[in-house]
Amino acid sequence: MTTDASVLLLAPRINDTGLRLRTAAGLRGLRAFTAASWRAPRELLGTPVHVYGGPLFADAVGRELGLALLEPAEDWLARLPLALTGRRVSATTLAEARTLRGPAFVKPPADKLFAARVYPDGGALPGPDLLDGDTPVLVSEVVRFRVEYRLFVLDGALRAGSRYAVDGDLSVAPLGRDASEVLAFARDVLAASATHAPLPSAVVVDVGRTDRGWAVVEANAAWASGGYAAEPVDVLDVVLRSSGPASRLAGADGPFRRELPEVVH
Repeated sequence: MTTDASVLLLAPRINDTGLRLRTAAGLRGLRAFTAASWRAPRELLGTPVHVYGGPLFADAVGRELGLALLEPAEDWLARLPLALTGRRVSATTLAEARTLRGPAFVKPPADKLFAARVYPDGGALPGPDLLDGDTPVLVSEVVRFRVEYRLFVLDGALRAGSRYAVDGDLSVAPLGRDASEVLAFARDVLAASATHAPLPSAVVVDVGRTDRGWAVVEANAAWASGGYAAEPVDVLDVVLRSSGPASRLAGADGPFRRELPEVVH
């Protein structure tokens, strides 16, 4: 077992993935620290820190701890070829989405500012009194995913994966007998991303199968994504890269660095 001076910081409300990552960190000699509050722990200031938790926790502690948190570009999904998305997807604003006259799946590309779901029309979206019109959103043609998988990607290659849903309901299992098909489609997605829509070096990509065939669901920040049945030690590798000290940030990852707010206590 090797030791590492870095610390894996977990959000106060630790979830199942956090517990698994804490165990995986211990097996490799990496210290894990569960925050007692939504503030940067004083004892970790000046220490190389990696974080695992939701966007609100990351924003609360990220700047003070000197973190570089990687996340995919907001329009990543919209930039992929139709053959990989399996439906029309556009990156637009909430103001524009409010003009929709028919059903569409609408979601914020990163933070969960409102529910990601099928809206009957634009009038059902949050109004100007709740969210500004310039809020970025992704608008997708409505499709039904029969089965969905989460893939943890490091340096353009799949490191870990898990099934997480069947017909829209939570259904966690290893990749199992679908592994070869999932991996084949993932390779196509990652190859296309390198050309059409680059990803950070550490990221989560969700894919699934619809009635039309294989399609990309979305991409998310690894430091805020559930691992489900994916191998925790491999998930940990991706999480650590996605949420490490800014001083260790590779140049190619610069465009994917989350803008962190200055928190005043």
